[in-house]
Amino acid sequence: MATNRKLGRTTDIRKSMLKNLTTDVIVHGKIETTLQRAKEVKSIVDSIISLAIKEKDNFEEVEVKIVKAKLDSKGNKVTELVKSKNGKEYLKVVKEETTEKRQKDMPSRLNARRKIMRKVNKIKNSDGKNIDVPAILFNELAPKYADKNVGGYTRIVKAGPRRGDSAEVAILQLI
Repeated sequence: MATNRKLGRTTDIRKSMLKNLTTDVIVHGKIETTLQRAKEVKSIVDSIISLAIKEKDNFEEVEVKIVKAKLDSKGNKVTELVKSKNGKEYLKVVKEETTEKRQKDMPSRLNARRKIMRKVNKIKNSDGKNIDVPAILFNELAPKYADKNVGGYTRIVKAGPRRGDSAEVAILQLI
């Protein structure tokens, strides 16, 4: 007996579809899809959120040295004129060294991050910048659901049959 629904798709297409739906639920908070797909995605999202809750505080703060180009008031790189060994002059970018505090994941949190990335897609926002889905899980959703018992982070609301093919439509949303 199969442990998951096949949803009338081949394996690679089904996995891709479930990754897309899972990512959309985490980023947007709710999706509208068929009832069978919603039931499959619900179990995936609940397991990912419970993993994020378990590992949400498993990091340490470290100071990191960063060497980067010095910028002027307009945001352009500052350059200086330098002479080379053979007497030619060229422009060299001025570097500045700073220290920043960053979060360093402990090994189990890093493993959890990798498990999450196997079940969600990498996405970009409207500006073209990458959205860090595990960061959304660890920093926003995990603290929100930390006091809740295991499971039950999502809700399926039936929305009736779809007009074109009478498929049962459901809304999957984070509680």
